[in-house]
Amino acid sequence: MPDAYPVQSQAETTASSGGEPKPEPKPEPQTGAMGVIDAAGATGTTGATGTTGPPSVTSAEREETAATSPTGDRAGFRLAAFGALLVVVLFAGYGLGRLNSGGTTSASAPPASAVTGGSMPGMVMDENKPHTHGAASEATTARMGAAVGGLSLSADELTLVPARTAFAAGRPQRLSFRIAGPGGAPVTSYAVVHDKLLHLVVIRRDLSGFQHLHPSMTADGTWGIDLTLARPGIYRMIADFTALVGGKPVATTLGTDLTVAGSYAPAPLPAPVHAVAVDGLAVGYDGAPSTRSTQPIMVSVAGPDHRPAVLEPYLGAYGHLVVLRQGDLAYVHVHPEASLVDGKVKFWLSVPSNGTYRMFFDFQVAGQVHTAAWTVIV
Repeated sequence: MPDAYPVQSQAETTASSGGEPKPEPKPEPQTGAMGVIDAAGATGTTGATGTTGPPSVTSAEREETAATSPTGDRAGFRLAAFGALLVVVLFAGYGLGRLNSGGTTSASAPPASAVTGGSMPGMVMDENKPHTHGAASEATTARMGAAVGGLSLSADELTLVPARTAFAAGRPQRLSFRIAGPGGAPVTSYAVVHDKLLHLVVIRRDLSGFQHLHPSMTADGTWGIDLTLARPGIYRMIADFTALVGGKPVATTLGTDLTVAGSYAPAPLPAPVHAVAVDGLAVGYDGAPSTRSTQPIMVSVAGPDHRPAVLEPYLGAYGHLVVLRQGDLAYVHVHPEASLVDGKVKFWLSVPSNGTYRMFFDFQVAGQVHTAAWTVIV
């Protein structure tokens, strides 16, 4: 095949012109079918009207080159497409995993906790759903056991400040205290939780002498109540409340020791049983507290005729369950489901660790408040 550009030597050019050799003119850029052709003629192409560059490449050669050497743009596009597909697959797998692990709620799982926060002084909290005071969340409770309170006199930048801690045995004396805020000034705004601004539990360190009390507060933030501690020993006072600090609710449980001088003899802990007699009523429970998951505890109350007693709401619920750990008196306070289940009070309970506990169940029948207690070994 003849070349598109016949090449002549300098001598032939001179002979044909009949004169001195003339310098070859520098070729101008040409425009062919594929655009501007470089002046050096490195990549000639064939234009629509003829030959416009150095020796051309045949169509067969172009097809062979294209088949064996994919262009960079095409390879880059394939790589980008593969990366996008990989991202889609990974996110699809993550979504399926979420659906399989957390997208549905088990029928046996505890109901979600009620919101215990608010923003206005004296506000009434929505306490109709069961919850555990001090627990960070139901998910945390289910995996790690219940959070506890009452072990410290200071938490969440709030401090329990009692006016006195020494008492005499067997006679009423005034227990006064305040809750100091971050700056030291007493807190005067609280949220109403189960009909009260503050719940106070007092118990001797041998887990006897349980009292669930509700002191009153004066305008300057001082709480007070007449308290009788029957026998000598060391007692624990545990204040359970939701303070409103800077307009924000802070649910906290603080505790400190009270002492009663005299000869102290610890009371033996009752043996673990599931049914006890209280003021002529038979009170029992079904279920087993666990550290690994939140479990249902069903409490029933029967009258002297062995028929189910008519339970009345007490402090906004059909009962209250306070659980205290032997040794350090770690405190868990649980409220039940809003409605009775087959005439029974249903709690959801998790305990913080293995050990021995005392469960105290407050309930009301015929206008009278009663307290049943059980020893539980986990």
